[in-house]
Amino acid sequence: MITGATAGIGAACARRFAAHGARLVLVGRRADRLDHLRHELGELAPVHTLKLDIRDRCAVMQELCDLPAEFRALDVLVNNAGVALGLEGAQMSELDDWAVTVETNIMGLLYCTRAALPGMVARNRGHVVNLGSVAGSYPYPGGNVYCGTKAFIHQFSLALRADLLGTKVHVTCIEPGKVESELAEVRFKGDMAKAAAVYADTEPMTPDDIAEVIHWCVTRPAHVNINTVELMPIDQAFNPLAVHRVRN
Repeated sequence: MITGATAGIGAACARRFAAHGARLVLVGRRADRLDHLRHELGELAPVHTLKLDIRDRCAVMQELCDLPAEFRALDVLVNNAGVALGLEGAQMSELDDWAVTVETNIMGLLYCTRAALPGMVARNRGHVVNLGSVAGSYPYPGGNVYCGTKAFIHQFSLALRADLLGTKVHVTCIEPGKVESELAEVRFKGDMAKAAAVYADTEPMTPDDIAEVIHWCVTRPAHVNINTVELMPIDQAFNPLAVHRVRN
């Protein structure tokens, strides 16, 4: 099951797993894109789509309970759906943007995980892959709540591993740096010039790069758990700590 499957990393994961014959449950809010993926990938692997807003707790729990029998035993959950909104300082940010970010990046991820996890534990197999970000470790101006949600995902993933000790259920947190996707367009609310500037004169990673890493993580031997993977494009690194200087 892949959330946020209609674009970017989610769609790339769907294509990679389908190419290896995996049975897919693809979750997204855009029905037309889900239909397109089902038609595209249906010849490679069985595909079931769910038009679903993962922020809707009741809908998430009900839809996963009602999955067709042949899709119900989820072996892999890729919690990919996420959002970043705005780049203003906290004192100027929109509270509605903060709420949507927390409800999607944290609560949606929790709902999907809680719905899928009991079955994995009962079958004593499975893998939860959470999409974090380097923003969870290295905050930046304007990142405020987005950075906080990604830090939560990192810590929650580690806590899941602690809770699942003694089972064969794996947990991995994938923490990418700059990836060219629709995230920038969403962050700047359709301002394509601002979105393009994020990637200007750089060679960012692609969704396919991240999908390859995710597929590698979930195909390791059963006795191996990849806890965390942090990756960046070669032209991204770390800034010196910011210093504000007051000059007389």
